[in-house]
Amino acid sequence: MCGIVGAVAERNVVAILLAGLQRLAYRGYDSAGLAVSGEALERRRVEGKVERLAELLAERPLRGQTGIAHTRWATHGVPSKNNAHPHWSEGDIALVHNGIIENHEALRQSLSEQGYVFNSDTDTEVIVHLIHRYYQQTQDLLSAVQESLKDLEGAYALAIICRQEPERLIAARRGSPLVLGLGIDEHFIASDASALLPVTQRFIYLEEGDVVAMQRQQADIYDADGKRVEREVHTSELQADAVERGEYRHYMLKEIFEQPSALAATLEGRLQGQCIDPDLLGEGSAELLKGIKAVQIVACGTSYYAGLVASYWLESLAHIPCHVEVASEFRYREPLASPDTLFITISQSGETADTLAALEYAKTLGFDNTLSICNVAESALVRASDWALMTHAGPEIGVASTKAFTTQLLVLLLLSTVVGRLQGRLSADKETDIVQALRKLPHDCERMLEQHQAVTELAQTFADKQNALFLGRGVHYPIAKEGALKLKEISYIHAEAYPAGELKHGPLALIDADMPVVAVAPNDHLQEKLKSNLQEVQARGGQLLIFTDHKASMPSSDYVTVIEVGAVNNISSPILYTLPLQLLAYEAALIKGTDVDQPRNLAKAVTVE
Repeated sequence: MCGIVGAVAERNVVAILLAGLQRLAYRGYDSAGLAVSGEALERRRVEGKVERLAELLAERPLRGQTGIAHTRWATHGVPSKNNAHPHWSEGDIALVHNGIIENHEALRQSLSEQGYVFNSDTDTEVIVHLIHRYYQQTQDLLSAVQESLKDLEGAYALAIICRQEPERLIAARRGSPLVLGLGIDEHFIASDASALLPVTQRFIYLEEGDVVAMQRQQADIYDADGKRVEREVHTSELQADAVERGEYRHYMLKEIFEQPSALAATLEGRLQGQCIDPDLLGEGSAELLKGIKAVQIVACGTSYYAGLVASYWLESLAHIPCHVEVASEFRYREPLASPDTLFITISQSGETADTLAALEYAKTLGFDNTLSICNVAESALVRASDWALMTHAGPEIGVASTKAFTTQLLVLLLLSTVVGRLQGRLSADKETDIVQALRKLPHDCERMLEQHQAVTELAQTFADKQNALFLGRGVHYPIAKEGALKLKEISYIHAEAYPAGELKHGPLALIDADMPVVAVAPNDHLQEKLKSNLQEVQARGGQLLIFTDHKASMPSSDYVTVIEVGAVNNISSPILYTLPLQLLAYEAALIKGTDVDQPRNLAKAVTVE
């Protein structure tokens, strides 16, 4: 979603703001802009990429020691210069905003009646005029912001500067992430700590309702009640080059090939000999896991598919019922909270708006044991949950999730195994088999990625195609769904996934020479059933692309292309079969000429409903 960067320093902050926006570009955006307060309040805005903003600044430079910058992902109003941030009021106050103001129409009408003129279609412009109105009364920017926030309904991360107070920056958050960066006689604000890594590694993650008043020498934080508070300072271990592409053409490709190391990092410290640490969630968590009788999982997008895979593992390994639901649906119905249910939320960023709202809703329904599976330790989701199970994927910049998904699968497999063992439903021998497979997993991933060239050639099939069908059975059906999602996300090829046994109940009508059918066909107990389903496709002239075990005895022919991925352990096969599907989507996107890392209309961190 939208990216925010702000700075107060003794030096000119324009270069810092511009570099921060470039590091936030992965979030997805359609316009960019910045404003500085120096001798005057000035701004520059463009529709399009940050590079266009840099070109404009080269033509019309700005200089200031206090500034804010923004990349916008359109919600209210089309992508345009007028709708781009920063917005300002009367040339006195400038503001950038991430989130959605739900009562903006009523506020717009009231402010218009008071003489304020609106030059955009955004909900954001309402906020800056509102602050200006209160500033006329208080003559203090902090007070004006605090009073304005009382009138706002919805979610926001804000950064505000004022012509009359040129050495001050005010920021606030509710429902949208914001991090304060601490420097020496300079302070920073951003949507994501990665934007600030070149200038600081010391951060404070602002909490819900926080307002921060920043100057060069100090940053004062106030809670939602207006009381001064202290927040914990965190030192990031990430280096500035952790979010660079290096030798890779795209972030997505880099992150696909980082999966062996990401999985190894996620396993570190969690295996004890031939067992998995029973206190997987932290000290004392084994007692919790012994007593749970059911699991409810909520998530969005790729994380939802990870939850679907987990439901197979939890029911087969731990023999406990598991229900998985899309977060945006869960939060608007009336589910029943059963006793001893573990409520799991899954999110790469830990800031996904629908998932956060579902968690808060679940608490009101009586779900007493909450667990978040997340890649960001200081995220709102982790802080709001009773327990956390961290993935260690490292920064994921590409909008289409890759290593975040496979590390989510890994920790869900660890959890399923521990629950089964603690509840006496999984034998010690079976746990040993799983641990041995997990120890081999990073190496198996490396071997799977050796199929890159074969997948590249296979992707040529999609050069002139607009549709595709993905098939899987059992635990690999969600993997087929994830494969279809990846293809549609970054190549814009329409792709759907079905359980292979459902072909004859409707989807078979779609099969012809223009509909490639991608099958995930591991050598498991359902393979013979799957072979019969695939013969239905072949008999109707469909083009089959099959990923399978080398023992499957599925020969290639004129209309069948088989990629043998080598021997794969059945328990880890959902993780491993994900990798060639990621490569297939990536190579198809290259052929189609799309923007791999920043696909149209999508954002990395979905922080609005």
